[in-house]
Formats: sequence, structure tokens, C-alpha cells
Amino acid sequence: MHDGTVDGFSYGLVTPLVAYLMACLGGALGLRCTTRALVARSWRPGWLALASAAIGSGIWTMHFVAMTGFSVEGAPIHYDRPTTYASLVVAIVMVGVGIFIVGYKGANGSALFTGGTITGLGVASMHYLGMAGMQFDGVFEYNVLTVSASVVIAVVAATAALWAAGQVRGLLWSVGASLVMGLAVSGMHYMGMAALSVHLHDAGGDPVAGEAPAALLAPMLIGPLAFLLLAGVVVMFDPLMVMSRADWTPVERKPGVPARELVPYSAGRPDPARIPVRRAAHPSRTPQNR
Repeated sequence: MHDGTVDGFSYGLVTPLVAYLMACLGGALGLRCTTRALVARSWRPGWLALASAAIGSGIWTMHFVAMTGFSVEGAPIHYDRPTTYASLVVAIVMVGVGIFIVGYKGANGSALFTGGTITGLGVASMHYLGMAGMQFDGVFEYNVLTVSASVVIAVVAATAALWAAGQVRGLLWSVGASLVMGLAVSGMHYMGMAALSVHLHDAGGDPVAGEAPAALLAPMLIGPLAFLLLAGVVVMFDPLMVMSRADWTPVERKPGVPARELVPYSAGRPDPARIPVRRAAHPSRTPQNR
């Protein structure tokens, strides 16, 4: 065996930038759907499921867009199709578990910690399972400390993103959170790639099985991209998703009843609605007129 030369930026900055945009797009749609589920509780499971699929598809697409710029000198890379698509399922399922916890328990306390941890582990699991689907005439070796750092980045980023989704502070807040999430997911990816070293077999090995990158690229990216566009259309045509208003029910106006805000009364102060009204005596029935 001998060490192989790795190039993670075969196309320059094109693949990192496009990968970052894919992570931001998936994060933005997923966080907005999570916010929608927290703001208005109608059809909550559907919105949370859509959020899970959007974030999972976004990070999966980000990973493989970035991997198109990855090459090993003298060793053509192939992909195992079942393992590659299994990484997408793992991403959606694990991210979904974390999002459903936050969606039903709230984005604070132990629920936020648990949901963020599971979501971050889902991001990391997707990355390393996708790497396991790569086949070439050699083996990968990882630095344990760098891998641990990449997992910590994923968990912290996922927790921060879910916390931001629970703040319900408008569209710009969610856009900012998605940009941070995309940066963190991309950082986790390249931190994991920095932990990688390649050892190639000596010449004369068996030919590598699996799909060539070009054969998998089109079907691999068209499906998730089409889904992200469809999710974007759903977000655009839902007014509550854009306005982020917690109370979307119009106030009922009745003639003769002034609209005023109800002020809660603290303990010890009488409620005017419960104070009996004393009517004034009729003038003809006063003691002076009897």
C-alpha cells in the first residue's frame, strides 16, 4: 500500500459555493416549515415532515455536490448505489426525529438539546455513510479527533438552527439562521474531509465495482432539487409562512361592542364583571316622598 494524493477542490471554488447554497436552501425551507408548525398548530405533522425532508435533502445534496470536486490521483472513484441512497434516508429520518421533538415539546430546555443532538448526529451519519459508499482501489483512514470535532460542529449547528426556528421572529430571522446553518453544515463536511487520508493498493488489484460519478450525478441531484423547489412553492403560497403571525384569526367585530384589550386582574383585585350593580332608587320611592 502507498499513500494517495487527494484533491478536494478539483473545480476550484465552484463546488464549495454551490454546495453551500444547497445547504442554505434546504435549511431555509426546513426552518420555515418548523416555524410554521410552531406558530399555527394546524396540520403540524405534515409541516414537520416537510421540514425534515427539506433539511435532509439539502444537506445530502450539499454533500454530493461537494464530492463532485473530490478526486484521488490515479484511482477512479465509484459509488455503491444502495449505500448512497441509504445515506439520504438516514439523513431524513434522523433529522425528522429531532425536528418532531422540538416541534411538539418546544425549542427550549431538554427538548432543544435532545432534538439538536439527534439532528446533528443525523447530519454526521449522512456524511460518513455517504463516504462509506465510495469505492476505489484503496481504503480511507480517519483521524479520530478531527472526526469528533466535525460531529460537535454538526450538533452545535443543528441545535442553534432549531433554537432560531423556535424564536418566530419573522422571515429575515429565518433567512439569517439558514445562512448560519449552511455555513456550519459545509464546515462540518470539510472538517470531516480534513480528517481523511487515502491509502492505495499496489498495482494489479481487481477492478472496482459500482457506479461512476457521472452515472449517479443526474438522478442523484435532480430528485432532491425538484423536491426543494416544490417545498419552496409551498412556502411561498402560504401567507402565514411569510408573515409569521401567531394569531391569524381575524377579530370578530360586533356592533355596539367597543374593541378593547382584556387586561388580566391579579389576585386580590376584584373583577368588575363580578361586582353586583346597585340601581338607584326611584324618586317617588324615596323616604322623603312617601
